[in-house]
Amino acid sequence: MLKTKDIVCLFAVFAFIVHGDAGVEFVPVKEGDSVTLNSDLTEMKDDDVIQWWFENRNTLIAEINESSDRFTVYDDVLDGRFRDRLKLDNQTGSLTITNTRTEHEGYYRLLINSVRKSFYLTFIDQISVTEGDSVTLDSDLTEINDDRIQWMFGNTLIADGNKLADSITVYDDVLDGRFKDRLKLDNQTGSLTITNITTEHAGHYKRLIGPSPLLKMFSVSVYDSGLSPAVVAGIFVAVVVLLIAAGLIYCCKRQARRGECNIQMV
Repeated sequence: MLKTKDIVCLFAVFAFIVHGDAGVEFVPVKEGDSVTLNSDLTEMKDDDVIQWWFENRNTLIAEINESSDRFTVYDDVLDGRFRDRLKLDNQTGSLTITNTRTEHEGYYRLLINSVRKSFYLTFIDQISVTEGDSVTLDSDLTEINDDRIQWMFGNTLIADGNKLADSITVYDDVLDGRFKDRLKLDNQTGSLTITNITTEHAGHYKRLIGPSPLLKMFSVSVYDSGLSPAVVAGIFVAVVVLLIAAGLIYCCKRQARRGECNIQMV
């Protein structure tokens, strides 16, 4: 059956908590967009000291000291990758990164006095395919080595590669079997291929590597390949109407030349 052309595109924004008191909030973003890392404060106190660090306290990129009324962004660090991209909210202390690039991917640490909060900024790869085609989600690995690689659709595990256990497994019977006989996991690179894709496979996919999750996200859009009977019928009627109108205009123009047409032509 022919289907109406539709675009299904989901961009995921979610929090994934791992071990640790503060946890790590994973923040997906599309390259070129802006993203705000929230301090969770509504207003800073007079004695607050806030620091934002990139890559596990290796590089200080922003700092607020309320007692000395100092608001500073250090956007010239790391070869200037943050230059003109950092904005501090002077009320909440939240940090915004504008015009993001893949070089901004990584861990961000927020220190508020003695309170810590952690973020991991990751970029979404966008993939658009036509229904019935195949798509490969690249693991970015040349070889799995000793790492475990997992693929998830939303929050559902659909594939698992464990080199130490010499195990390559696809779970294609999950979610009412929508992935049945469609998943292929490369046993060398860990890349995942989805064959004969349909619109029910559109959405966000997550790749996790290793014991501490190295996350990558994909957003898959699926385009329908055809038109529904109702739409085809509508197009047919429209074409017929246009042909009739064109025929009437042509006849009227001929009659107008002989003074036989009473219709005013614009």
